[in-house]
Amino acid sequence: MTPEIRRVADAPALYQAAAVLFEHESAAAVRAGGVFNVALAGGSTPRGLYRLLADNPHLRMAVPWDRIHFFWSDERHVPPDHPDSNYGMAYDAMLSKVPVRVEYVHRIKAEHADAALVSGEYEADVRTSVPATSGVPRFDLILLGVGADGHTASLFPDTSALSERARLVVANRVGELGTRITMTLPLLNAARLVLFLVAGEQKAEAVWRALQPGSFEPQVPAALVQPVEGRLVWLLDSAAASRLPELPA
Repeated sequence: MTPEIRRVADAPALYQAAAVLFEHESAAAVRAGGVFNVALAGGSTPRGLYRLLADNPHLRMAVPWDRIHFFWSDERHVPPDHPDSNYGMAYDAMLSKVPVRVEYVHRIKAEHADAALVSGEYEADVRTSVPATSGVPRFDLILLGVGADGHTASLFPDTSALSERARLVVANRVGELGTRITMTLPLLNAARLVLFLVAGEQKAEAVWRALQPGSFEPQVPAALVQPVEGRLVWLLDSAAASRLPELPA
């Protein structure tokens, strides 16, 4: 599987390109199966996409909001109204502004003290709600970002979740950052489409390492996201792509 690498000039162009893809993929999934199952990402770059999807008049009309099941690829171990909540960010930027069905918003209930219990309940929700292929639920789209250390979702270097092959959602202890609830590689790699959204020069090194030909570098968890029977798209602004070879003219 060869990743599709798409480069754009800057963050606004990245949001626009991602929004066009979101519109297209959501419409296609609804035509094919009646619903669109998407896992959202946290972070500043996805926030720009969510705001565009909610605020652009064309997108507000074109996206089939009431047919979308919203999930999250990871969550901090905080309540939904906490400033660090990935759910809270997506709600403020997008979900509170568009006509979604409340019962189709599948948040991780990370306000509860027992993170292992939370991860088990979320895995059960995913298994119940998302149709499976070869026993693993298959999302239509999973949005991901990349940290400067190469982490994606809450799969960080040298953490136990990277080696998980049976569980689809786990509580992952991440040093001083505490516990995170995250989807694991078997679930991410079952998706029809994984879209990495990456902006900023501080991510360029991690992007370069993840996209080395044939890379499965364990110190760059993003490199381990390799959909088995799906597409992998890296959407990069020029700063994030600055260490990659130039495209042929």
